[in-house]
Amino acid sequence: MHHTGAEKPSRTHHSPAFLRGSHQPGPPGRARARGHRRHRAVTWRGAASVDRDVPAAVGSVLADVLRDRTASACALDGVFGRDVAERIARFTLDGGKRMRSQFLWWALRACRGGQNHDQIHRALRIAAALELIQTGALVHDDLMDASCLRRGRPTLHADITNQYAAAHRPGASEPLGAAAALLGGDLALAWADDTIAHLELPPETGRRVRDIWTAMRTEMAAGQYLDLHAQATGSMSLSEAIRIAYLKSGLYSVERPLALGAALAGADEAATRALRAAGRSAGIAFQLRDDLHGAFGDPGQTGKPSGDDIREGKLTPLVAVARARAVATGDEASLAVLEGCVGARDLTPADLAVVRRVLVITGARSAVETKIARLVTQSMHHLTSANVESSARRRLHALVCAAAGAPAPTGSSTSRPTEEAGPPPPSSGGTADVDRW
Repeated sequence: MHHTGAEKPSRTHHSPAFLRGSHQPGPPGRARARGHRRHRAVTWRGAASVDRDVPAAVGSVLADVLRDRTASACALDGVFGRDVAERIARFTLDGGKRMRSQFLWWALRACRGGQNHDQIHRALRIAAALELIQTGALVHDDLMDASCLRRGRPTLHADITNQYAAAHRPGASEPLGAAAALLGGDLALAWADDTIAHLELPPETGRRVRDIWTAMRTEMAAGQYLDLHAQATGSMSLSEAIRIAYLKSGLYSVERPLALGAALAGADEAATRALRAAGRSAGIAFQLRDDLHGAFGDPGQTGKPSGDDIREGKLTPLVAVARARAVATGDEASLAVLEGCVGARDLTPADLAVVRRVLVITGARSAVETKIARLVTQSMHHLTSANVESSARRRLHALVCAAAGAPAPTGSSTSRPTEEAGPPPPSSGGTADVDRW
């Protein structure tokens, strides 16, 4: 419940109401009625029960983790607990498809893991940590992009700003909202790290998991910074756009969760390498699809405004391809639209419609769709060539297609991939970039 500025919320401890009690989950995939989802503590009696509904299994573990964390925050201070900690917990429990968790789980199963209770417990706890790191990334991303909507609801900084709009000091609510989002994102990241730190892992498994987790945290920060750096410098390099997509989202969305699952299963180097290669291609395809949703998506389906990436001047492969093609063909009109509109925060819906038309007539939208299909095919090849359990491989095939928003390829054979080394290094842009595309 929100407080107005005139209210004086108590600083005494209270148990987080939305995590109290038990609730029988509904059928898999069905949204809970009204408000956020509730999760009851569930004992997952073997891998087969998790197989049937990975998101629900992870959700129940998350509820346990967050019940303890929010109770501690509320005991420390009631205002902080309600304003920040409970919002972080609600956001984490309410949203998302648990895609990263599913990649982790099915990589574990593909590598023939999940054969004992300890391994299942560890996998679900690490999956819960991945969901928390996703929360931290999204809350910070929304703050840095000044986005007011996420999953169809106000973002954390916007929600706090609205809550205290009538506060005693005029103009104080907006800085408070920004600070709350910064602290809330940090809190989610801290909870994620705590969840990993408190796990008891065999020495070699622990080393592999910690190495992956440490690398992932640094990669996320680097990708976010490069995203902002490209906006500030006006970069239009396609190579740089792909590198940002890879570092900011592709790695931690697909490749790193697959690597974590393989590490937990004790997979050999060949299987781990094949899964990582599959995740590399699928992760970039996932980000390319997100770029298309950002430019052309229906807010009613995506849960966020359409065109914000254009207004913010984000360096996406979609825009970089459009610009490179306009330069290559001498399309001065399209180039003028891109240079005049990308990064202009006051764009009207009519202006956005003109930009979308340029993205289509330059062939950029079609090129990105084609690239997504190629990346999915490459990912499928790596999965098919890996010595992994066949039914789990099929689940990974389906997850790759779902993440990329692509239909599953027909037939079992795929062409040998040509992109093995990951994204290209940043370059100065120009027609050479689009030729490589």
